[in-house]
Amino acid sequence: MTQIPVLIVGAGPVGLSTAVFLARLGIEPTLVEKRDGTSVLPRAPGLQARTMELFRSAGVGPDVRALEMGNSHEYFEGGILRVNTFAEIDDAVVLESPSLDGERISPERVMGCGQDRYEKVLMAKASEAGADLRFGTRLLDLAQDADGVTARVQDSRTGEVSELRAKYLVGADGARSRVRELLKVERTGRGNVFNAMSIYFRAPGLDELLRGRKFILCYAMAGGVMVGLSRLHGRDPWLAAPLYHPEDGETPADFSDERCVEVVRTAAGRPDLAVEVVAKVPWEGAQLVAERFRVGRVFLAGDAAHVHPPAGGFGANTGIHDAHNLSWKLAAALRGQGGEALLDSYDAERRPLGAAMAEQAMVRNRIRHGTTQPGDHDRMVDDIIITLGYRYRSTALTGADSPDVLIPRLELLGEPGTRAPHVWLTRGDERLSTIDLFFDSWVLLTGTGGTWAKAAEVVRETLPVPLRVFRIGPGGDLGDPEGQWAAAYGVGPNGAVLVRPDAFVAWRSADEQAEPDAVLAEALSRMADVGSR
Repeated sequence: MTQIPVLIVGAGPVGLSTAVFLARLGIEPTLVEKRDGTSVLPRAPGLQARTMELFRSAGVGPDVRALEMGNSHEYFEGGILRVNTFAEIDDAVVLESPSLDGERISPERVMGCGQDRYEKVLMAKASEAGADLRFGTRLLDLAQDADGVTARVQDSRTGEVSELRAKYLVGADGARSRVRELLKVERTGRGNVFNAMSIYFRAPGLDELLRGRKFILCYAMAGGVMVGLSRLHGRDPWLAAPLYHPEDGETPADFSDERCVEVVRTAAGRPDLAVEVVAKVPWEGAQLVAERFRVGRVFLAGDAAHVHPPAGGFGANTGIHDAHNLSWKLAAALRGQGGEALLDSYDAERRPLGAAMAEQAMVRNRIRHGTTQPGDHDRMVDDIIITLGYRYRSTALTGADSPDVLIPRLELLGEPGTRAPHVWLTRGDERLSTIDLFFDSWVLLTGTGGTWAKAAEVVRETLPVPLRVFRIGPGGDLGDPEGQWAAAYGVGPNGAVLVRPDAFVAWRSADEQAEPDAVLAEALSRMADVGSR
């Protein structure tokens, strides 16, 4: 029986990201995927700034960014539109103008690129870092005990059945997750909300019809069938997504190529538009969140854990954020640098957020579909808060007191439980963001005076937790040319901030304290759930 540290089931954006993050942390996972290869369709085409930060920290950001065609940011700036027909684009009503990034918020920006392209980069980088990727391999069943998980898998080409023994298993196998089914984990939520048919097509004349207008998504209402149009990644094919109604007897089989061409032409307002149908994929817009994201040594991530309508583009991005939150904690546990409470914090942090994002997607879905309920506009939180301003509460944090996952305003002030503020620093002639300091260890940021740096040296000798220290300021490890870091993180010149490998603030002290080594050791050992050596 093959012995492995982590088995990942599913090779979509979430599973492949998990493989990349783990492998970059020195944990070589095995991934099984029932399909023969990565996606061939440009789904999930909007990569959030936070997602790009995670790719950046894992060393694959430049490779993903190289896929960008021109300035895809212009499409995001165009917002969400509604028209009668696409030919009437000059009369478009702006439904949403989401805030998505900014120079003072993140070192990264949002990017348009379909998963058919970025999955290939993730696959190559995961393999390069040591991950074992097995396509055409289906999970049959699993059993777990106190020491690990035994999975039976089948090679779809040969029919051969084999067993894999893993310390942990990650189910990243989508909305119809086999892993979740085997665990018998229930889901709660509204269930199916609507049905749609994704029509991927080419129509050279559509560019001229739209007269250069760029947008994230544009809804056409002509003909009584709402059709969403997107080409966020800046290249062919286009995507049109008309709704259909099973309750009225409609089925995916009704969407012949001829009908798909008619749908596109009606939405375009041009009955003679040349349209070539490339692919058709039926799907459901649903809202469901798993009641548990962890069952023993098995974890759920991405759509296996939470599904919601695509409004907002939160799906793949949220799943990739799941993957990163989980990966560094699994790596810590496998190395003896984190305990059971640290693993439990994955569910404590990501499940409330998955539920909150699912609710925000529902609010946007109603607004876009014209089924708004009272208070929806007041309940809608700006996208930048959902993607970068969310808050955690768990035992892996000290002083994270906010009961709200999402708050009305973006506040990245160095508070425990929030993503560490982005501040530009220098290291010699190099310009880098504070975000660039976090990935493979806990990090203590402090000024060049005070006693926290020396305390961290003591703690590193007593705890089995990787801890790096950066003294910021004149004569320190990093320069702060604009003198911003301490104020941005809410501490004085002799204060300190402890940041986790995922760039979330774990603990801070505004100033010096008596017995700083004891204070820091207690906080870190409790949050990582480890004892002294």
